Amino acid sequence: MDVFFLGTGAGVPAKLRNVTSIALKLLEERGSVWLFDCGEATQHQILHTSIKPRRIEKIFITHLHGDHIYGLPGLLSSRSFQGGESMVTVYGPPGIKEYIEVSLKISKSYLKYPIEIIQLQEGVIFEDEQFIVETKLLEHGIPSYGYRVKEKDRPGTLLANKLQAAGVNPGPDYRKIKNGEEVILDDGTVINPAEFVGPPQKGRVVTILGDTRVCKSAQLLAQNADLLVHEATFSADEGTLAYEYFHSTTLQAAETALNAGVKKLCLTHISSRYDRNDWKELEAEARTVFANTVVSEDFMEISVPYEHD
Repeated sequence: MDVFFLGTGAGVPAKLRNVTSIALKLLEERGSVWLFDCGEATQHQILHTSIKPRRIEKIFITHLHGDHIYGLPGLLSSRSFQGGESMVTVYGPPGIKEYIEVSLKISKSYLKYPIEIIQLQEGVIFEDEQFIVETKLLEHGIPSYGYRVKEKDRPGTLLANKLQAAGVNPGPDYRKIKNGEEVILDDGTVINPAEFVGPPQKGRVVTILGDTRVCKSAQLLAQNADLLVHEATFSADEGTLAYEYFHSTTLQAAETALNAGVKKLCLTHISSRYDRNDWKELEAEARTVFANTVVSEDFMEISVPYEHD
Protein backbone atom coordinates (compact mmCIF):
# COMPACT_ATOMS: atom_id res chain seq x y z
CA MET A 1 0.00 0.00 0.00
CA ASP A 2 1.60 3.21 -1.23
CA VAL A 3 0.25 6.75 -1.49
CA PHE A 4 1.48 8.62 -4.56
CA PHE A 5 0.88 12.35 -4.95
CA LEU A 6 0.08 13.35 -8.53
CA GLY A 7 -0.91 16.90 -7.60
CA THR A 8 -0.53 18.78 -4.31
CA GLY A 9 -1.48 22.39 -5.02
CA ALA A 10 -4.55 24.44 -4.21
CA GLY A 11 -6.90 26.26 -6.55
CA VAL A 12 -5.00 26.57 -9.82
CA PRO A 13 -2.08 24.73 -11.42
CA ALA A 14 1.35 26.19 -10.62
CA LYS A 15 4.83 25.51 -11.94
CA LEU A 16 5.84 23.56 -8.84
CA ARG A 17 2.51 21.97 -7.91
CA ASN A 18 -0.31 20.67 -10.04
CA VAL A 19 -3.82 20.65 -8.61
CA THR A 20 -5.07 17.84 -6.43
CA SER A 21 -4.91 14.15 -7.24
CA ILE A 22 -3.69 11.28 -5.10
CA ALA A 23 -3.19 7.65 -6.13
CA LEU A 24 -3.49 4.89 -3.56
CA LYS A 25 -1.46 2.09 -5.10
CA LEU A 26 -2.81 -1.33 -4.13
CA LEU A 27 -0.80 -3.31 -6.63
CA GLU A 28 0.30 -6.06 -4.24
CA GLU A 29 -3.03 -6.19 -2.44
CA ARG A 30 -5.41 -6.28 -5.46
CA GLY A 31 -3.45 -5.31 -8.57
CA SER A 32 -5.17 -1.96 -8.84
CA VAL A 33 -4.96 1.76 -8.17
CA TRP A 34 -7.54 3.92 -6.41
CA LEU A 35 -7.55 7.60 -7.34
CA PHE A 36 -8.61 10.37 -4.96
CA ASP A 37 -9.64 13.51 -6.84
CA CYS A 38 -8.69 14.24 -10.42
CA GLY A 39 -7.69 17.85 -10.93
CA GLU A 40 -6.80 19.36 -14.28
CA ALA A 41 -3.91 17.59 -16.07
CA THR A 42 -3.94 14.56 -13.79
CA GLN A 43 -3.45 12.31 -16.82
CA HIS A 44 -0.43 14.39 -17.82
CA GLN A 45 1.03 13.82 -14.36
CA ILE A 46 0.39 10.09 -14.71
CA LEU A 47 2.49 10.05 -17.89
CA HIS A 48 5.55 10.78 -15.75
CA THR A 49 4.91 7.78 -13.49
CA SER A 50 4.63 4.00 -13.69
CA ILE A 51 0.88 4.18 -12.98
CA LYS A 52 -1.23 2.53 -15.69
CA PRO A 53 -4.70 4.07 -16.23
CA ARG A 54 -6.07 0.60 -17.00
CA ARG A 55 -5.21 -0.30 -13.39
CA ILE A 56 -7.45 2.42 -12.00
CA GLU A 57 -10.34 0.58 -10.39
CA LYS A 58 -12.01 3.29 -8.29
CA ILE A 59 -12.04 7.08 -8.25
CA PHE A 60 -13.09 8.90 -5.10
CA ILE A 61 -13.99 12.57 -5.54
CA THR A 62 -13.98 14.67 -2.36
CA HIS A 63 -15.94 17.67 -3.71
CA LEU A 64 -16.92 19.37 -6.92
CA HIS A 65 -14.61 22.38 -6.99
CA GLY A 66 -12.81 22.52 -10.32
CA ASP A 67 -9.31 21.93 -8.99
CA HIS A 68 -10.51 18.49 -7.88
CA ILE A 69 -12.55 17.37 -10.91
CA TYR A 70 -11.52 19.13 -14.12
CA GLY A 71 -9.22 16.28 -15.13
CA LEU A 72 -11.84 13.58 -14.72
CA PRO A 73 -13.57 13.56 -18.15
CA GLY A 74 -10.23 13.51 -19.95
CA LEU A 75 -8.84 10.70 -17.83
CA LEU A 76 -11.96 8.57 -18.25
CA SER A 77 -11.90 9.11 -22.02
CA SER A 78 -8.19 8.42 -22.45
CA ARG A 79 -8.43 5.23 -20.43
CA SER A 80 -10.41 3.70 -23.31
CA PHE A 81 -7.40 4.15 -25.57
CA GLN A 82 -4.91 2.87 -23.02
CA GLY A 83 -6.10 -0.69 -22.62
CA GLY A 84 -8.73 -0.03 -19.99
CA GLU A 85 -11.50 -2.61 -20.23
CA SER A 86 -12.42 -3.30 -16.61
CA MET A 87 -15.15 -1.37 -14.84
CA VAL A 88 -14.40 1.89 -13.05
CA THR A 89 -16.48 3.01 -10.09
CA VAL A 90 -16.59 6.73 -9.36
CA TYR A 91 -17.73 7.94 -5.95
CA GLY A 92 -18.53 11.59 -5.33
CA PRO A 93 -20.95 14.15 -3.91
CA PRO A 94 -24.38 14.67 -5.46
CA GLY A 95 -23.82 16.25 -8.87
CA ILE A 96 -20.87 14.05 -9.85
CA LYS A 97 -23.12 11.80 -11.97
CA GLU A 98 -24.50 14.74 -13.96
CA TYR A 99 -21.01 16.24 -14.38
CA ILE A 100 -19.56 13.05 -15.84
CA GLU A 101 -22.52 12.14 -18.02
CA VAL A 102 -22.92 15.64 -19.48
CA SER A 103 -19.16 16.01 -20.09
CA LEU A 104 -18.99 12.71 -21.96
CA LYS A 105 -22.25 13.32 -23.85
CA ILE A 106 -21.41 16.83 -25.05
CA SER A 107 -17.90 15.80 -26.13
CA LYS A 108 -19.35 12.66 -27.75
CA SER A 109 -16.87 10.54 -25.80
CA TYR A 110 -17.48 6.80 -25.79
CA LEU A 111 -16.05 4.60 -23.06
CA LYS A 112 -15.09 1.07 -24.00
CA TYR A 113 -15.53 -0.09 -20.43
CA PRO A 114 -18.45 0.02 -17.98
CA ILE A 115 -18.61 2.85 -15.46
CA GLU A 116 -20.58 2.99 -12.23
CA ILE A 117 -21.22 6.35 -10.56
CA ILE A 118 -22.18 6.40 -6.88
CA GLN A 119 -23.30 9.66 -5.28
CA LEU A 120 -22.23 9.83 -1.68
CA GLN A 121 -24.05 9.58 1.58
CA GLU A 122 -22.20 9.39 4.87
CA GLY A 123 -21.23 5.96 6.11
CA VAL A 124 -19.71 2.84 4.60
CA ILE A 125 -19.67 3.17 0.80
CA PHE A 126 -17.63 0.11 -0.12
CA GLU A 127 -16.72 -3.20 1.50
CA ASP A 128 -15.27 -6.47 0.29
CA GLU A 129 -13.11 -9.19 1.81
CA GLN A 130 -10.05 -6.89 1.81
CA PHE A 131 -11.11 -3.30 2.42
CA ILE A 132 -13.81 -1.11 3.88
CA VAL A 133 -14.20 2.55 2.87
CA GLU A 134 -16.10 5.01 5.02
CA THR A 135 -16.91 8.62 4.27
CA LYS A 136 -18.05 11.63 6.29
CA LEU A 137 -19.09 15.13 5.37
CA LEU A 138 -16.48 17.74 6.25
CA GLU A 139 -16.85 21.52 6.64
CA HIS A 140 -16.27 23.40 3.41
CA GLY A 141 -18.02 25.96 1.18
CA ILE A 142 -19.72 23.16 -0.77
CA PRO A 143 -20.27 19.54 0.28
CA SER A 144 -16.80 18.04 0.77
CA TYR A 145 -16.09 14.53 1.99
CA GLY A 146 -13.23 12.71 3.64
CA TYR A 147 -12.45 9.04 3.11
CA ARG A 148 -11.18 6.42 5.55
CA VAL A 149 -9.74 3.36 3.80
CA LYS A 150 -9.34 0.46 6.22
CA GLU A 151 -7.62 -2.76 5.25
CA LYS A 152 -9.16 -5.72 7.02
CA ASP A 153 -6.93 -7.78 9.29
CA ARG A 154 -5.04 -10.50 7.48
CA PRO A 155 -4.48 -14.06 8.73
CA GLY A 156 -1.26 -14.63 10.62
CA THR A 157 1.74 -16.26 8.99
CA LEU A 158 2.33 -20.00 9.14
CA LEU A 159 4.91 -21.06 11.71
CA ALA A 160 6.72 -23.30 9.22
CA ASN A 161 9.53 -24.41 11.52
CA LYS A 162 7.06 -25.46 14.17
CA LEU A 163 4.99 -27.35 11.60
CA GLN A 164 7.99 -29.26 10.31
CA ALA A 165 9.01 -30.13 13.87
CA ALA A 166 5.51 -31.53 14.37
CA GLY A 167 5.92 -33.71 11.27
CA VAL A 168 3.83 -31.66 8.84
CA ASN A 169 5.44 -31.44 5.43
CA PRO A 170 4.89 -28.51 3.02
CA GLY A 171 1.94 -29.07 0.72
CA PRO A 172 -1.85 -29.15 0.85
CA ASP A 173 -1.88 -29.49 4.64
CA TYR A 174 -0.16 -26.11 4.95
CA ARG A 175 -2.98 -24.52 2.98
CA LYS A 176 -5.61 -26.16 5.17
CA ILE A 177 -3.91 -25.00 8.34
CA LYS A 178 -3.54 -21.49 6.95
CA ASN A 179 -7.29 -21.51 6.27
CA GLY A 180 -8.00 -22.54 9.85
CA GLU A 181 -8.80 -26.17 9.10
CA GLU A 182 -7.84 -28.99 11.44
CA VAL A 183 -5.41 -31.56 9.97
CA ILE A 184 -4.97 -35.19 11.05
CA LEU A 185 -1.58 -36.74 10.28
CA ASP A 186 -1.07 -40.37 9.25
CA ASP A 187 -0.10 -41.30 12.81
CA GLY A 188 -3.34 -39.82 14.14
CA THR A 189 -1.83 -36.62 15.48
CA VAL A 190 -4.34 -33.77 15.35
CA ILE A 191 -2.90 -30.44 14.23
CA ASN A 192 -4.81 -27.51 15.70
CA PRO A 193 -4.30 -24.57 13.32
CA ALA A 194 -4.45 -22.04 16.17
CA GLU A 195 -1.15 -23.44 17.48
CA PHE A 196 0.69 -23.12 14.18
CA VAL A 197 -0.41 -19.76 12.84
CA GLY A 198 0.88 -16.45 14.15
CA PRO A 199 -1.42 -13.68 15.34
CA PRO A 200 -3.53 -11.87 12.72
CA GLN A 201 -1.79 -9.05 10.88
CA LYS A 202 -3.50 -5.79 11.77
CA GLY A 203 -4.80 -4.03 8.67
CA ARG A 204 -3.60 -0.56 7.75
CA VAL A 205 -5.67 2.62 7.67
CA VAL A 206 -5.24 5.58 5.32
CA THR A 207 -7.40 8.68 5.69
CA ILE A 208 -7.61 11.18 2.84
CA LEU A 209 -9.59 14.34 3.44
CA GLY A 210 -11.10 16.83 1.06
CA ASP A 211 -10.91 20.58 1.63
CA THR A 212 -12.13 21.43 5.12
CA ARG A 213 -12.05 23.64 8.14
CA VAL A 214 -11.20 22.00 11.44
CA CYS A 215 -14.12 19.71 12.27
CA LYS A 216 -15.05 16.65 14.30
CA SER A 217 -15.65 14.49 11.23
CA ALA A 218 -12.02 14.87 10.15
CA GLN A 219 -10.81 13.62 13.51
CA LEU A 220 -13.22 10.67 13.49
CA LEU A 221 -12.13 9.58 10.01
CA ALA A 222 -8.48 9.88 11.03
CA GLN A 223 -8.75 7.98 14.32
CA ASN A 224 -5.60 5.84 14.77
CA ALA A 225 -4.82 5.99 11.05
CA ASP A 226 -1.42 4.89 9.82
CA LEU A 227 -1.40 7.89 7.47
CA LEU A 228 -3.52 11.03 7.45
CA VAL A 229 -3.49 13.18 4.31
CA HIS A 230 -4.83 16.59 5.36
CA GLU A 231 -5.09 19.85 3.46
CA ALA A 232 -2.99 22.75 4.77
CA THR A 233 -3.76 25.52 2.32
CA PHE A 234 -2.46 28.20 4.67
CA SER A 235 0.38 28.77 7.13
CA ALA A 236 -0.15 28.99 10.87
CA ASP A 237 -0.48 32.81 10.92
CA GLU A 238 -3.31 32.79 8.35
CA GLY A 239 -5.97 31.25 10.57
CA THR A 240 -8.55 33.95 9.87
CA LEU A 241 -8.09 33.62 6.11
CA ALA A 242 -8.28 29.84 6.34
CA TYR A 243 -11.57 30.06 8.22
CA GLU A 244 -13.07 32.56 5.78
CA TYR A 245 -12.24 30.30 2.83
CA PHE A 246 -13.23 27.03 4.56
CA HIS A 247 -9.67 25.69 4.69
CA SER A 248 -7.10 24.64 7.28
CA THR A 249 -3.70 25.81 8.44
CA THR A 250 -0.61 23.71 9.10
CA LEU A 251 -1.19 23.85 12.86
CA GLN A 252 -4.87 22.93 12.57
CA ALA A 253 -4.02 19.88 10.49
CA ALA A 254 -1.35 18.91 13.02
CA GLU A 255 -3.79 19.27 15.90
CA THR A 256 -6.26 16.98 14.13
CA ALA A 257 -3.49 14.41 13.66
CA LEU A 258 -2.47 14.66 17.30
CA ASN A 259 -6.01 14.38 18.65
CA ALA A 260 -6.77 11.44 16.34
CA GLY A 261 -3.63 9.49 17.35
CA VAL A 262 -2.39 8.96 13.80
CA LYS A 263 1.07 7.61 13.06
CA LYS A 264 2.03 9.98 10.21
CA LEU A 265 0.66 13.23 8.81
CA CYS A 266 1.12 14.45 5.26
CA LEU A 267 0.10 18.00 4.38
CA THR A 268 -1.21 18.74 0.89
CA HIS A 269 -3.31 21.29 -1.05
CA ILE A 270 -0.59 23.90 -0.50
CA SER A 271 -1.36 27.42 -1.74
CA SER A 272 0.85 28.72 -4.55
CA ARG A 273 1.60 31.77 -2.41
CA TYR A 274 4.22 29.57 -0.73
CA ASP A 275 7.31 28.84 -2.81
CA ARG A 276 9.83 26.05 -2.41
CA ASN A 277 11.73 28.00 0.26
CA ASP A 278 8.56 28.24 2.37
CA TRP A 279 7.71 24.55 2.34
CA LYS A 280 10.17 23.59 5.06
CA GLU A 281 8.78 26.38 7.22
CA LEU A 282 5.27 25.02 6.77
CA GLU A 283 6.53 21.59 7.75
CA ALA A 284 8.34 23.00 10.78
CA GLU A 285 5.16 24.77 11.93
CA ALA A 286 3.19 21.53 11.91
CA ARG A 287 5.99 19.63 13.63
CA THR A 288 5.75 21.90 16.67
CA VAL A 289 2.43 20.11 17.31
CA PHE A 290 2.86 16.76 15.53
CA ALA A 291 6.44 15.63 14.99
CA ASN A 292 5.88 13.01 12.30
CA THR A 293 4.71 15.46 9.64
CA VAL A 294 5.82 15.90 6.02
CA VAL A 295 4.71 18.38 3.38
CA SER A 296 3.81 16.62 0.16
CA GLU A 297 5.29 17.44 -3.23
CA ASP A 298 4.17 16.32 -6.67
CA PHE A 299 5.45 12.79 -7.40
CA MET A 300 6.20 12.07 -3.74
CA GLU A 301 5.40 8.51 -2.66
CA ILE A 302 4.74 7.36 0.89
CA SER A 303 4.76 3.68 1.74
CA VAL A 304 2.34 2.55 4.45
CA PRO A 305 4.01 -0.41 6.19
CA TYR A 306 2.46 -3.02 8.39
CA GLU A 307 2.84 -2.43 12.10
CA HIS A 308 5.59 -5.03 12.57
CA ASP A 309 7.66 -3.29 9.86
